[in-house]
Amino acid sequence: MATWQTASSLATALGTLVLAVATFSAVRSANRSARIAEQALLAGLRPLLVPSRSVDPDMKVLWFDRHVVRLSGGMAVFAEQEGVIYLAMAVRNLGAGIALLHGWYPWPTWQSGSEPHADPSRFRRLSIDLYVPPGDAGYWEGAVRDETDEVRPALLKALAGREPVTIDLLYGDQEGGQRMISRFAIMPSGTDGWYCQGSRHWHVDRPEPR
Repeated sequence: MATWQTASSLATALGTLVLAVATFSAVRSANRSARIAEQALLAGLRPLLVPSRSVDPDMKVLWFDRHVVRLSGGMAVFAEQEGVIYLAMAVRNLGAGIALLHGWYPWPTWQSGSEPHADPSRFRRLSIDLYVPPGDAGYWEGAVRDETDEVRPALLKALAGREPVTIDLLYGDQEGGQRMISRFAIMPSGTDGWYCQGSRHWHVDRPEPR
């Protein structure tokens, strides 16, 4: 009798162990599937901004003071009028999701991609929401209006000397997440024009891609 009781206990324990292993494997597989599904969903929302192409259509850029310019593909605006420094860039979204622009940080000199970006808390917030559709062109605009702005003298000096400046753009997906910082240079073109050049991208809310 004791032998049968022992065998029965061992069989029950073995069955419980097998069930636990199967449950653990099922849970791990479900978690892996959930992570894959989440990554696929995020990839479908993730934007990536680069300079637009020269063949992209012109865009009308309008500031709230009614200053307006026509911006061609791949080009930029860097100008001063009546004490206001106007900046704009034509960009294209290579990502699969809508790009919602959050803010910008101006560097009054050329910054290489090896130089770190500023802290996101120091970025200047946009006064309007700007969106760039996936696989399509759009633009960013900004202005320096305050005469006491610390970056103003250096920007005016760069403008007068037709020297390149750098703009870091902070943006994310349409839900406000997956924030990225992309670095662009505004470079002189010809005698009076400016064009846009990209150099580096950083993730803000997740590990770096490199």
